[in-house]
Amino acid sequence: MNTEKFNETIQNISPEGLAALGGGELAYVRTIRSEDVQRLFPQAPEIAPGLTLFTLHAADGTPIMLTDSREAALANASEHELITVSLH
Repeated sequence: MNTEKFNETIQNISPEGLAALGGGELAYVRTIRSEDVQRLFPQAPEIAPGLTLFTLHAADGTPIMLTDSREAALANASEHELITVSLH
């Protein structure tokens, strides 16, 4: 596929199509504040404010896990055979 055709394809992909690209295989780690935990993980117990935490998300943005270390999130991804990617 030439670059022009590839760029056209990427520009025309729906948000749903983009989210499904890495389904079940890709994940990413995000840093969040403890104040945001309840929004992503409603079942989580109350956590003290002001803490920096890490979340592992599926390619479509679905939160998978919450932890206090980036290394734990990456280890969990590896255990579940997920490839972690960087987001910019």
